[in-house]
Amino acid sequence: MKRPEKKPSDCDDALKIDLHIHSTASDGTFSPKELLNLAICAKLAAIAITDHDTLAGSKEAITLGIPPSLCFLTGVEISANPPPSFPCSGSLHILGYGIRLDDSDLNQTLEVLQKARKDRNPQVIDRLNHLGMDISLAEVVENFGEGGQIGRPHIARLMKKKGYVPSIDEAFDRYLGKGRPAYADKYRVDCDKAIEIIRKAGGVAVLAHPVLLKSPDESLSVESLVRDLAEMGLRGIEVFYPEHSAHHMALYTEMARRYDLLMTGGTDFHGAVRPGIQMGSGKGDFSVPYELYEKLIQACT
Repeated sequence: MKRPEKKPSDCDDALKIDLHIHSTASDGTFSPKELLNLAICAKLAAIAITDHDTLAGSKEAITLGIPPSLCFLTGVEISANPPPSFPCSGSLHILGYGIRLDDSDLNQTLEVLQKARKDRNPQVIDRLNHLGMDISLAEVVENFGEGGQIGRPHIARLMKKKGYVPSIDEAFDRYLGKGRPAYADKYRVDCDKAIEIIRKAGGVAVLAHPVLLKSPDESLSVESLVRDLAEMGLRGIEVFYPEHSAHHMALYTEMARRYDLLMTGGTDFHGAVRPGIQMGSGKGDFSVPYELYEKLIQACT
């Protein structure tokens, strides 16, 4: 974690941050070095690289050296099972901020999750082959490997390149998403364990993009999930997110107040995987205030 060399004063309100960014270490299309350069060009004051189930992006950024004008938080986004009290499709994502990158328990858990991603890929490819698509895992690696983990977004990019779908979203909507013909499930860590591992690594656990969480039981609200996670040790909720409407932001702000949670925010920037989302500005009208970073680093100490 890189702290500011001096506390910004008169113009704090003008400083913007992005605490949800993905690199080529997982499913982003920009390397950590490129992300640091993009952050400087976007005049961001602070960022966090939060790759899926890997610390490689944060580690590489720190090894490269963080530019003096940029504050940096170590980060990760862990794929977790929702609690039994809130069944929902797919993963529940827990962001971890300010974590020690050499923590052995955290690294061992992430290695298990990375293996689960790797083991799923051949199953997805096999299902696509049975659907008549001439795609191989070797092609995915050759075209979009980029040195990091391979997963469904990389497969979707090859599907688009070969003309099987017009967009990455279409690949997920028609083939790769939960309940679709090429979907294959994978192991996820339980959410209480994910929160505990982040805490023991010196970090702050935050619920990512709550708007994306839906339960088939309409009587269950996201607030019931937030309450249960807070009891497990959750420390924050991602209030600022490009897909959150003004109504959602007000709702999650109130939840943060009610359950004494930090507020965080970020674009979930992936580069070409989500071409309509830009680092720091989302769809162009999005920003996250610097004060949230200040409160977050205080919680990390």
